[in-house]
Amino acid sequence: MRALKSLLTGVALVAGLAGAAQADDKTKVGFIFVGPVGDGGWTYEHNQGRLAVEEAFGDKVETIYQESVPEGADAERAITQMALAGADLIFTTSFGYMDATLAVAEKFPAVKFEHATGYKTSDNVSNYSARFYEGRAVQGHIAGKMTKTNTVGYIASFPIPEVIRGINAAYIHAKKVNPDVQFKIIWAYTWFDPTKEADAAKALIEQGADVILQHTDSTAPQAAAKEAGNVITFGQASDMAEYGPSPRVSSIIDNWGPYYVARTQAVMDGSWASVSTWDGIGAGMVGIGEISDAVPADVKAEAEALRDSLSDGSYHAFTGPLNKQDGSVWLAEGETADDGTLAGMNFYVEGIEAEIPSN
Repeated sequence: MRALKSLLTGVALVAGLAGAAQADDKTKVGFIFVGPVGDGGWTYEHNQGRLAVEEAFGDKVETIYQESVPEGADAERAITQMALAGADLIFTTSFGYMDATLAVAEKFPAVKFEHATGYKTSDNVSNYSARFYEGRAVQGHIAGKMTKTNTVGYIASFPIPEVIRGINAAYIHAKKVNPDVQFKIIWAYTWFDPTKEADAAKALIEQGADVILQHTDSTAPQAAAKEAGNVITFGQASDMAEYGPSPRVSSIIDNWGPYYVARTQAVMDGSWASVSTWDGIGAGMVGIGEISDAVPADVKAEAEALRDSLSDGSYHAFTGPLNKQDGSVWLAEGETADDGTLAGMNFYVEGIEAEIPSN
């Protein structure tokens, strides 16, 4: 009996060690989210990317995440905790996490880091973003065609190049099809705050806007527009299709899954290297949500043609002639913007009657 017990104990020990070894073999992938996974927009889509990693690799990976992490010191603490928890790869998914990511990466050289929408890299830090401005161009075309008041409202988050690019792209393409259009911009200074976003939408509607664009993450502006009536909107980061066919008439959809799967695979097979990735409609990182029947057929066809030309590279969203807001020449006839200028964009184009906040 004692021999049998010893044998069973040995078997259990071996099984336990095998289980531990199997757990250790898993690649642990972490995600730091700026909003809740149920925000219906930006963080929701990043979390869909996390789920795509789980689906692609099954029990070969373990994913962990922390949601609603404020930018700043809190982010550095959260990223550090994730590294200490044994993450092999960490995705930090908001612009304001950039410096915190670099700081933590320096302390954990064996961990790979991927930062979304920033511009800094190091030996173990990559950055990645999507050319959201291509989607804004399509939205601007529809907005310029559909506004009856010639007033388009824009809820902006923070005055960083990504957001300024989006405003400019939307305005340029609205102005092309409607010379009388004007943009009114409210800076919400948040990525996700449904109350602030709803208040901004209502304020813009009170100022005569019958089209609302947003670079914030909740569906609150959609709800405010629906309540107001006769106002159209566009889904931000995810489809927000529950508000279709109107007020939501189309959307920008962020598709992070393929990138997250590829970068996880690179860690698993040892091929990971620090890179900078900036993909758009053509690569599938930016999707244009279904254009609803609330959009006239001819406008829908034009918008789809614009989408396709951006996708195949036959057209660039920033093609001259274009001037800066002060009237100085930026791009000559037929000239297109270089990525360096776009990445650091800190000016409005001519025609926008607003100031970019200094902070």
